[in-house]
Amino acid sequence: MASRFEQRLQAGPPLVADGGMGTLISAAVPRVRTPEEANLRAPDAVTSLHVSFIAAGADVIETNTFAANRRKLAAHFLDDELERINSTAVKLARDAREISGRDVFIAGALGPLGDGDGHPPELFAEQARILEGRGADLFMLETFYDLGELEAAIEGVRSVSELPIVAMLSFDADGQTLAGVTASAAASRLAELGIAAFGANHGRGPASVLTALAEMQREGAILAAMPNVGLASMSGTRVTFPHASPEYFGEFAAAARSLGAGLIGGCCGTTPDQIAAIRAAIDEDRETTTAIRVHTRVSAEAPASAEGPTELARLFDAGKFVVSVQLDPPLGGNVESLVDCARAVKESGLAQVVDVNDNPRARARMNGMLASIAIQLGAGIETIPHLTPRDMTIAGLESLLLGAHAQGIRNVLAVTGDPPEAGDYPGTGAVYDVDAIGLTDLLGRFNEGEDFHHRPIDAPTAFFPGVAVNPSADELELELERFAQKVEKGARFAMTQILFDLGYLERFLERLGGTSPIPLLVGVWPIRSYELAVRVHNETPGILVPEPVQKRFRDAGSRAAEVGIELTRELIDASRELAAGVYVVAPFRQPLGVLDVLDY
Repeated sequence: MASRFEQRLQAGPPLVADGGMGTLISAAVPRVRTPEEANLRAPDAVTSLHVSFIAAGADVIETNTFAANRRKLAAHFLDDELERINSTAVKLARDAREISGRDVFIAGALGPLGDGDGHPPELFAEQARILEGRGADLFMLETFYDLGELEAAIEGVRSVSELPIVAMLSFDADGQTLAGVTASAAASRLAELGIAAFGANHGRGPASVLTALAEMQREGAILAAMPNVGLASMSGTRVTFPHASPEYFGEFAAAARSLGAGLIGGCCGTTPDQIAAIRAAIDEDRETTTAIRVHTRVSAEAPASAEGPTELARLFDAGKFVVSVQLDPPLGGNVESLVDCARAVKESGLAQVVDVNDNPRARARMNGMLASIAIQLGAGIETIPHLTPRDMTIAGLESLLLGAHAQGIRNVLAVTGDPPEAGDYPGTGAVYDVDAIGLTDLLGRFNEGEDFHHRPIDAPTAFFPGVAVNPSADELELELERFAQKVEKGARFAMTQILFDLGYLERFLERLGGTSPIPLLVGVWPIRSYELAVRVHNETPGILVPEPVQKRFRDAGSRAAEVGIELTRELIDASRELAAGVYVVAPFRQPLGVLDVLDY
């Protein structure tokens, strides 16, 4: 038998929900670690806010428990208060209902679990059991972006309760969640679960919620629509929202109703004023107007292109032995010398490409991708820019890659990067939203026409992803495992750590079954002195200069620079039998000296 809430929902007209509890509490109650702590520290403020939403016309008020699951409370050292925070939240909502004298429904609010190991249903069940036990009438599962987690939440709630469930995800302006779930796909799945209503909340504002609702319409389904005021921004340490007028929310309510919404309210930034406007629009049975439109994404067609593989890829396919020269970007903002050097490499005919470091040793230099663009435009030679996820978020990496692609960058070497402690800013931290494996995956997704979260981009890219590999690694099993993962994620070529003895590479290839699954460029470095050889071996992570090689430099005395050239040439010649090519590190402060090494 349908609950009283479900009967009212099905009978219509649409129920009006409340607004942004969390943001308003945070503004009204200073020094709480999380809005839910206000249930214990400032209960009068919470009750007062409930009363104000009821007075504005809300038929449904949500408990102040959105982030009151054990995992999120633990992040604020409040997990010991889980039972008290949740049970008090329902009591405060019931007190507000009694004060107002209106028979409103109380919805137990549950949000995503936050960072952690998966989304076990029992964490949702634990919270739901308390909320129902204190008198909630239904559950509001809101602001999810992972459909799998939302399903886990529904499973957890249903394991302890038969109360009706309203389930909502948060969508962007194109009707997709951060996890790449489309509104249409979400609706198809949620419609199978027998819940009271499903829909969209939070997001970029009313227009984005309407876009999602237009795709979520299903025969017999009741939708829920509860948008933010709009995108939040920071004013100093204070979160601010757009000045969305109550009238705008009235227009939104009319549009949402026309799309099948049976529960309409607000989320972050919405106040009793917006809820009152929604109430008025429902009571007046207002018709929708053109003041607020549903956004429809128009996918861009991939341009017809005769662009073939990169020069590097063509050389690999043709079985040519590839030579690259590795250059460091400038420490300042002038690329003239770097471009001149790359031009000289091209004109020499001794190398086909140049590869460009990305802040080696974590020392701040010009960005390697931007330096590579300057080289390709100014010197006309193809580049392999290195890219590390150390210094940028996913969004930053995506922006940089798309911009570089537009400027002709195709080869990209995904490297983890040296830690900040090794460089100019030891007191700073690293980002590492992904590692080199995740960056390789991102490049592959771009080539498939989607971003990191599986959302479509305007057209597929044509990146030729490369990865780093260290045959002389101390933990060789781990290196082999990571190399396999990189290849699985779409790596098309690899560049080894600098080697001074190809025995390491031979043993590495044996472990791979005799050959590499992708073309390898072997790293060689014409060291010019015994002192440098000793320092590199003892102070540079990942590089080994074996004792026989050190002895060779030591015995050479004043001829050490000549020995460095001889050794490099020997390694290049030996690499022809083992690898697809080499990259040669240009001598420090004398980068054109690399041409003397290659001219033999």
